[in-house]
Amino acid sequence: MSDLEIWIVIVSLAIATALTRSGFWLVGHKVTIPPRVQEMLRYAPSCALAAIIAPDLLLDGGGTVQFDLGNARLIAGIASVAWFAWRRRMLETIIVGMLFFTALRLLPGLLHSYS
Repeated sequence: MSDLEIWIVIVSLAIATALTRSGFWLVGHKVTIPPRVQEMLRYAPSCALAAIIAPDLLLDGGGTVQFDLGNARLIAGIASVAWFAWRRRMLETIIVGMLFFTALRLLPGLLHSYS
């Protein structure tokens, strides 16, 4: 790719990004979103977060699914979800998940003795 082609791609992507992000700002008062769509959009951040986190919890370094007791990330994720269901506090959930993950990583014999 030449320098000119790279700059054309950069400028094109910048314009596309600006247009898509400013669309509702420019014509937002003329467009009304139906209540059903607004209700569905409430779940978009949760779905995006799950799509980012789930592969990290379930896949190993080689891209294969590791769904067993030897998966420290999965066990820490389950502990985090359980903690959040019980306490409903996000900061505590993050701390508990990281403590579980760290403990399971520092004590490798703990997981492999169960599998």
